[in-house]
Amino acid sequence: MTQRVCFQLRINPDLADEYKERHANVWPEMLSALSETGWRNYSLFLGSDGLLTGYLECDDFETSVRRMGETAINEKWQASMAKFFVGLDGGAPDGAMAPLEEVFHLD
Repeated sequence: MTQRVCFQLRINPDLADEYKERHANVWPEMLSALSETGWRNYSLFLGSDGLLTGYLECDDFETSVRRMGETAINEKWQASMAKFFVGLDGGAPDGAMAPLEEVFHLD
C-alpha cells in the first residue's frame, strides 16, 4: 500500500533563490538514491515566507527516511543544504520531516 506523506519545514526566505537553484540542479547521485530508497512522486513547494512543504509517496516513510540516511550522498547533500533551514537546532533537515496528518484524499 502506498503511503502519502506531506511535511513542512522552514527556510530562510533571504536564501530562497539559491535554494531553488540548488533544486534545479539536484545531483544525479542524489536523485538515484532517492529512487533506490523508495521515494516516489517527491515534490517541494516554497512559500514567499520560507514555508517549505514537501510531498512524497513511498511504501513506508520511516523505512525510506532511514535507508536514505544510510547513504553517503544524503549525508553530503544534507550538509550542503543545512544553511538554508531555520529552527532545526543544528539537526539535519531530513531529520525534521514530521508527516502531517492526512484528513482528506480525493481518490
